[in-house]
Amino acid sequence: MRAPLVLAIDGGNSKTDLALVRGDGEVLALARGPLSSPHHIGLEGALQVIDDLLAEALDQAGIENGTGPVADVGQLLLAGVDFPAEVEQMEQAAGARGFARHLTVGNDTLAVLRAGTEHGWGVAIVCGAGINCVGVAPDGRQAGFPALGWTTGDWGGGYDVGLAAVLAAARSEDGRGPKTTLEHAVPRHFELATPMQLAEEIHAGRIGHRRVIELAPVVFAEAEHDAEAGAIVDRLAEEVVTMIRVTIERLELTGEPIPVALGGGLMQSGDPRLIGAVKAGLALAAPAASVHVTSSPPIVGAALLGLDELDSDTGAQERLRRELGQIFTNAENPPDGRARPGRSRE
Repeated sequence: MRAPLVLAIDGGNSKTDLALVRGDGEVLALARGPLSSPHHIGLEGALQVIDDLLAEALDQAGIENGTGPVADVGQLLLAGVDFPAEVEQMEQAAGARGFARHLTVGNDTLAVLRAGTEHGWGVAIVCGAGINCVGVAPDGRQAGFPALGWTTGDWGGGYDVGLAAVLAAARSEDGRGPKTTLEHAVPRHFELATPMQLAEEIHAGRIGHRRVIELAPVVFAEAEHDAEAGAIVDRLAEEVVTMIRVTIERLELTGEPIPVALGGGLMQSGDPRLIGAVKAGLALAAPAASVHVTSSPPIVGAALLGLDELDSDTGAQERLRRELGQIFTNAENPPDGRARPGRSRE
């Protein structure tokens, strides 16, 4: 008999990864595409992205796309699926697509948590385009946040960091705020001379609002010598520490040796000021916690959750981490410089 098939999907605010994996850890395919957060493109838009990626993955794996469920188990973990009603809506809509015989829908933070921990419990924070945090206790209890942005009290992630940089640059130029090197570095990123020129381009729609996400690396670089940029990075670190602390408190695990995984592009950038400030803050807020930046991509976590459902052994999990991690790395950094999916070969 063939090993059961796992469908794993990690859909975020900027990109989506979809993998097909056997229950023994063999990776059959990895397909990559645009964002699939229902918050940005709606329920049907998200499902269309997944449909397209699934067709690509099945073609890679040489599996015929029949009329029944594609996989035995599926993990559909998406940004923008935050409230129970949203989970239920996605479960119903995705279930009608026949993705898997047993499909689990949840927030993409769960993929980061499983990727960054050995047993799938602990706390994970995702700091990429946006920010979110989830915690799972050893007994399965969960704690998290809606993470809808300013309406739910959130600040953090590339978008907010970028907005803060634009604000600081503009106020430096016209005198409402302190002088900062961001005044020159921010417009220069967009090949412009001044913050006012950038404001005009954004106002006219020639530069999209979402492109401020691109400014996070600029802020990190300027923070090495500029106080205003440094203050933005420090504020982000404070937000990360606060979300993790509150999550641990809600799980009633304060003082316990809980693993904490730092995920998302801003954390995985390895910026020393940001990571150092987060670790220093957690050393005070949760001294027993073990903190690390996760090296495994979230799609690995989504696939591991599928293997957990199948009660796959440690060997299968290790094989999955090794194979899918390598394929993901090759897709991120291909020899010809163009990102593309790959297939596992022994």
